[in-house]
Amino acid sequence: MNTLTLDKLKIGSNGIIKKINNLGSIRRRLFDIGLIEGTKVKSVLTSPGKDPIAYFIRGCLIAIRNEDAKKIEVEECE
Repeated sequence: MNTLTLDKLKIGSNGIIKKINNLGSIRRRLFDIGLIEGTKVKSVLTSPGKDPIAYFIRGCLIAIRNEDAKKIEVEECE
């Protein structure tokens, strides 16, 4: 499997969260939406400016800024 940061996950690809390196209130917000280690995510949509990117997480579509996604490590999967 290929490990990368969430912002590098290609549109239409799935990944499993391996580590969240964000700090402070954004870390808490990510945990609140269910983005924890072991969670499956799918990169779904990108905005015209490529920031933010929408991810399908636990049944919800969530937009995450690239600045924050760069601090989330994922393992690409099928």
